[in-house]
Amino acid sequence: MSTPRNDVPQHSDTPDRPGAQRSAPKQRQTRPSARGSGPRRGAKVAGSTRPVRRRQAPVPQPQKISAWRRWYSTLHPSLQLIGLQLWMPLFFIVGFCLCYVFAFHAPHPHDVPIALIGSDPTFVQAVQKALPGEFVFHTYDSLVAAKRDVMAGSMAVAYDPSNNEFFKASAHQFQVASLVPATLTAVLTAIGVATPKVTELAALPSYDEYGTVPMYVMLAWCIGGYMVAMFIGIMGGPLRHRVRMAVIVIGGLVISLITNTLAGPVVGAIHGHWIELVLIAWGWIVAIGLAVNGLSYFVGRFIAAPAMICFVFLSMPSSGGAYPKWFMPEPFAWLNNVVVGSSMVDMIKHQVYGVGPGPARGLITMACYAGAGLVLMYFGKMLWERRRIRAIVTGRTTMFQDAQTANREFLGRQRDVELERHGLASTETGTLQVLRDDDWEDDRVSGDVFTGGRDGLENEPLTTGRIAVVRQADRQSVGGRSGGSGSGPRARPASGPDTTGAPADPGDKPRHRHAAR
Repeated sequence: MSTPRNDVPQHSDTPDRPGAQRSAPKQRQTRPSARGSGPRRGAKVAGSTRPVRRRQAPVPQPQKISAWRRWYSTLHPSLQLIGLQLWMPLFFIVGFCLCYVFAFHAPHPHDVPIALIGSDPTFVQAVQKALPGEFVFHTYDSLVAAKRDVMAGSMAVAYDPSNNEFFKASAHQFQVASLVPATLTAVLTAIGVATPKVTELAALPSYDEYGTVPMYVMLAWCIGGYMVAMFIGIMGGPLRHRVRMAVIVIGGLVISLITNTLAGPVVGAIHGHWIELVLIAWGWIVAIGLAVNGLSYFVGRFIAAPAMICFVFLSMPSSGGAYPKWFMPEPFAWLNNVVVGSSMVDMIKHQVYGVGPGPARGLITMACYAGAGLVLMYFGKMLWERRRIRAIVTGRTTMFQDAQTANREFLGRQRDVELERHGLASTETGTLQVLRDDDWEDDRVSGDVFTGGRDGLENEPLTTGRIAVVRQADRQSVGGRSGGSGSGPRARPASGPDTTGAPADPGDKPRHRHAAR
């Protein structure tokens, strides 16, 4: 048998009411403890004099508001939100000019590797004299090895002086296969050599005449991957890692299925290889999503800037899809080794056309981006939580948060004004109440028989029958209940002083159309 442990009289701190007698506190009966008599972990032990250590929150310092921020807060709330988002179009046009226009306005060959079977000093000297710095010759003893490197993309073209023949692979790079043999042919004819023969090692199919399909498919994968993670970073800050990763994985699969279905069976830009491309796209979208998700912890709502820089502005010109790296200026030529676009384009070309390097380089790059994203997620989550606690404790806000709060309050006031114009008012519970009965109509209610009023309210009373409206005073007199401000609609009687709920005369017309429901 166990005895009650709470048998000590409890003293109430509430003040005594006048004329009331205080009774002795009841003894609380407890059941025997099923956990034993030992104290809980962390509980204070009776007789212990050890002081309890408590963390004292730092005293928040008043936030310093600049004169610019105070002036900006006086603008219309909607205008504040628009102004705080204008950085994105400004950033986009600057990035587009610095990356796309700069990279593609004047592509020029430099250090283009040429596989030369055997040796031809006259030809090499003539090319170096006529086109200095544009071509670099690599000597090969085997024609088979030279062809293999052309198919792999490490060599632009191969030239066999003994047979006066060029070997190219248009499926790997259409621009190279078109420009390089024509340029070198002009040099050969200038030194008295006959026009060489051009042999195609990997021709482009008829549904991809210029070899741009891999570039645009890659761009669709990149945009889909970074946009999913971008919205997660902007609106899903408190979400756990596993929830974020689940959204990225599922969203990546959906985007992969949609893009490959549209590019393949629907549009016909790619024939076959549907399952393989779905798996490749899924892996890349997840890797890009993890990287962007990790970055979002550090930059917050500005995640669109680094995401577009890494996976659109720098990846597209450096991918080699439009022009090879031998035609791109620096730093785009060097970035071809690290950006996701180059690995993705190579994997697509290797899978669909059988050219370019194998999948090893692409898989390694994919794993590196996914691993970097996981590392950024691990440390970024801790940094984000630290910043969040600091902002809560100190009460600091950003200009965007202030603009959102001001806009929300403005929209609430505007809603009340619009309701007032139509003779309605909102209550604390979200219901609507009728304010006036006569002469409440706004001039904007006029309309026609097809569209009704300009603000969405019908001009004629509804034909669903009338409902008798009871006054608030009548509610108090009937049944003795008292209603608050939101306990019922405040409206005048629908027809005369009869508010008992009796059926109204069908011949009477409703005095107020909001009561005729």
